[in-house]
Amino acid sequence: MNISTRARLAGVLALGVVATGSLSACSTPSDGESANSEYTFWDPYPQYDETSEWAKVIDACAEEAGVTISRTAFDTSDLTSKALLAGQQGNSPDILLIDNPVISTLAEAGLLTTAEENGLDVSEIEENLISAGQTDGDTFGVPIGANTLALYYNPEVLEAAGVDIAEVTDWESLTAALEKVVAAGKSGITFSGIGTEEGSFQFLPWYWGSGAELTDLASEEALSALTLWTDWVNKGLAPNSVIGNTQTTSWEEFLTGEFAFAENGTWQKASAAEQGFEVIPIPAADGGAAPAPTGGEFLSIPVQSDDARYEASAQIISCLTSTDNLVETDNSLNYIAPTAAAQQEQLDADPTLAPWVDAVGSAQGRTGDDLGTDYPIISEQLWTAVQNALTGAQSPADALADAQTQAEEGLE
Repeated sequence: MNISTRARLAGVLALGVVATGSLSACSTPSDGESANSEYTFWDPYPQYDETSEWAKVIDACAEEAGVTISRTAFDTSDLTSKALLAGQQGNSPDILLIDNPVISTLAEAGLLTTAEENGLDVSEIEENLISAGQTDGDTFGVPIGANTLALYYNPEVLEAAGVDIAEVTDWESLTAALEKVVAAGKSGITFSGIGTEEGSFQFLPWYWGSGAELTDLASEEALSALTLWTDWVNKGLAPNSVIGNTQTTSWEEFLTGEFAFAENGTWQKASAAEQGFEVIPIPAADGGAAPAPTGGEFLSIPVQSDDARYEASAQIISCLTSTDNLVETDNSLNYIAPTAAAQQEQLDADPTLAPWVDAVGSAQGRTGDDLGTDYPIISEQLWTAVQNALTGAQSPADALADAQTQAEEGLE
């Protein structure tokens, strides 16, 4: 499946203009020397003000690099369009922290520098995590951390149903466990199957766990994954509510104590611990951990008219991704660190993170395999197929066949 890069990027930039209307220019000091030493930093963390530990570590890293930082935080939904428009206008920030699937969009628009151009050392980042920031062999950023999905379970519900969690290792044994739980009067599994990127995000571990690839939505492997979810709903092993569930509403269902399992992310681990819930990696069809999609943001260095600025930007990012800073930052963000050294420090401090470290180790980027900006087109057709199958509008086979056709047409 191919798409004209020129047409795609024109559409992406046009979307940025429509979504934002206009973007106020960043204020800069009038003194030339001061302007050169002040660096702009955009991130998606408006919940952290200038007194937060996050803001303080940025300032400390800037001071170490001999510059000052002017930081602006946007809502995640706003940051992409603002970053696109700023790049189009030649007004990009020096450092941009943005959701990892967006990296390929900005890179293909020519708005980001590569590690080779900016001198950023990415050698310590785990290979499966850095892949979300790579396109055509070039690396355009580094992850600040990663989250992903796993299966939370309620030990009390499983014990009452006579289910040994150690025996849940593949799809067959998981389905058998769900049947026992429902027979015992409880609910099986809840997840998010909503018709948005959240739905695709939650379906991908099962999709990839079947051996399916995003370039062939109508494969036999893909069919087995969608059939699994559809059968669960049709047999009452998962509730009809999954059709409209977000990750938040499915978690609220799990918190009722009625469900045996819930698919959800690292960000719920504190809530789970309070309730006594535990976690295992999502199983692949034939056993082992399924690849789940990586979440989290990437630090990147946008293109500047003065390429001498890249050196300090790279120094700041290197400081932010040092082991000590990664551990502190990722613990507060509920992320797993992107380097082996920082992951080990997290485990030393909290051994209960082991299932999450394993899950992140098996995870992969949604835009990996050089899908880049093809991914959103494919993902929309994937979540549409899930919706059509779960609602009964189409059979899983017909839903996926239509999805493949629509994706091919969208990528022409």
